[in-house]
Amino acid sequence: MRRPFIAGNWKLHKTRAESVALVEKLKADLADVADRDIVVAPVFTSLSSVAAALSDGNVALAAQNCYPETQGAFTGEVSPALLLDVGCRYVIVGHSERRQLFGETDAFINRKSRAVIAAGMSAIFCIGETLQEREDDKTFEVLKRQVVAGLEGLTSADMQHVVLAYEPVWAIGTGKTASDEQAQQAHNFIRLLIADLFDHTVAEQLRIVYGGSVKPDNVDGLLQQPDIDGALVGGASLKAEDFIRIVRFRAG
Repeated sequence: MRRPFIAGNWKLHKTRAESVALVEKLKADLADVADRDIVVAPVFTSLSSVAAALSDGNVALAAQNCYPETQGAFTGEVSPALLLDVGCRYVIVGHSERRQLFGETDAFINRKSRAVIAAGMSAIFCIGETLQEREDDKTFEVLKRQVVAGLEGLTSADMQHVVLAYEPVWAIGTGKTASDEQAQQAHNFIRLLIADLFDHTVAEQLRIVYGGSVKPDNVDGLLQQPDIDGALVGGASLKAEDFIRIVRFRAG
């Protein structure tokens, strides 16, 4: 059985004080949860404060992005080594907003994935098709390109430090969600692809989570699907009650 994985991506929201207040609520109300991984990804300026607040709890810390170099003349960037130093265990790479708004390529995202793993953390590696790509029946073509290029050079051992997040771009922040069947179909395709690229053991062990307007009222159905191992949550992770309910999903 793959251990469920629930992560909250806070995007560009919340001050340090607001961030600490939220994680203190999560930490208290989820203290009894031991059978699934819980992760939050605040903005860079809140990482240190949130890390301190989470120091003795069961909620792990992630960063929303990184630059794939250890140090150097890269004004405005943050390295994996610095994120590890502040207490991060995970880094989100390849999120559709990075791809769409900031022009990040598959090759650049691959550099990030490798840098995160080399630094001793795990990558939450995001993929997903746009609405136009889905309407043009190119979903699987896009997913294959993103997976093959984004994981290039990673070994089977490296894949133990990857959580793959399928996030259809048309469902992110739109209120639209892929149906349980659509999401399962994509997750199954990804798992079979991983088996081809690596082997069946890696494919069976890899956690593939769904992202795209995950809410308390749809999480149970999504996570009942055999190849959906958790969720990468956006807007609903900003409200303690909603995120707590998502973490406490009831599948089956």
